[in-house]
This record gives sequence, C-alpha cells and structure tokens, in this order.
Amino acid sequence: MTETWTAKKWQEVKQAYLTEYKSRKIQLVCKRLFDISIACIAIIILLPVLFVIALAVRVSSPGAILFCQERLGMLGEPFVIYKFRTMVDGAIYIGAGLNTFKGDPRITPIGKFLREYHFDELPQLFNVLRGDMSLVGPRPLLTSTLLTYSNCQKRRLLMPPGLTAWEAVNGGLENDLDERLKLDVWYVDNWNFWLDIVILLRTIPVVLRKEGIYEQR
Repeated sequence: MTETWTAKKWQEVKQAYLTEYKSRKIQLVCKRLFDISIACIAIIILLPVLFVIALAVRVSSPGAILFCQERLGMLGEPFVIYKFRTMVDGAIYIGAGLNTFKGDPRITPIGKFLREYHFDELPQLFNVLRGDMSLVGPRPLLTSTLLTYSNCQKRRLLMPPGLTAWEAVNGGLENDLDERLKLDVWYVDNWNFWLDIVILLRTIPVVLRKEGIYEQR
C-alpha cells in the first residue's frame, strides 16, 4: 500500500541518504565533476544550436521560448526545470493537461521535431551546471508525485535527477509510471560511475530511434 508522505518520514529517508552518501562520497564527487565538465563543454559547443532553436520556437508560435516547471530534485527538494517550449502557449490548461501523447494537437510543428530528438531537453544542461540535476539519474517528476510514493519509491530521490536515465533507455514513457519508478530505484540501488557511462552511451541510439518519447494514451 502506498504510504502518504510526511515530513517526519522523509527526514528518516534523508538520514538514510546521508549514511549512503558517506560510503559513496568519492564516486559522487567524481560524478559531479564529470557533470560540470561535460555540461560546460556541451553548452559551449551547442551555443549556436541553442540560439537557432530558441529563434525557431519564438517565431513558430506565440509564447515563451522556455517551458519552466517545478520538479522534484534530490531529497525531494523542488527546483525549476528548463525546456524549450514544444506546445502551444497554455497547453497544460487544455486537452490532456499535463499528459502528452503521439499526435497531440497541442504540440507545435517545431515542437514535434524537438521532442523526437530530445532537443527540447538541451536547456537542462544549465540545470546540470547549477547542480539541480546530473547528466544521469532518475528523470525529475512533478512535485505532486511525492505524495504518492511508497517508502521504496522514495529511494529514487536519493540521487540527483538526470538529463537521461536508466528507465529512459529501457522503454521511457512507453512504460507506466510504476515500472519507471521501479527502474529508477534499481538505478539508485545499483549505481556506480560506470553505469552512468553505459546509460549515456545507450542514450544515443535511443534518441536516434525516437524511442520512449510519448506516454501511452
């Protein structure tokens, strides 16, 4: 049975994290240094691409260039995630709301292309640089989902959220939420630096094959 989150219970989970952190400290420091290095290099190389995409989003439909939304970070701390806007302005208030599906009429033409190749996620490199996210980790979900987590599922918050994830290279949004959370917990429990490298390498063919982009309607 899913147990409702309370501050006291979450403090217990945080305490468990501190214990695990001590045993993984060197690896986690290496992970952070790797994140900063790759994010800096990627941002510098991709600056012209980011500019072109921003311009395309701006002129293709009215609305903001970036889609900003509060998500759950490590230990349940909220942060604002950045994405290029791929849907019409105010899309969360019409149609399927927060859910998207293949053929969703709210997705703009340029947005369809950005989603298919995950270009809409590129602004999250700045989230990585800020320390909100990592290159690899459980994908950051809406803050409202915390209230539905079981004690086991809360373990996904013991690692920083990622630009790509173990669940993303194993079906992504084609899996239901419970399966994705299960894969996230597996990642947390089995994490090491080399697993991150494997996930990053597996992300390339997943992106090229356009897998796991949309939820099942």
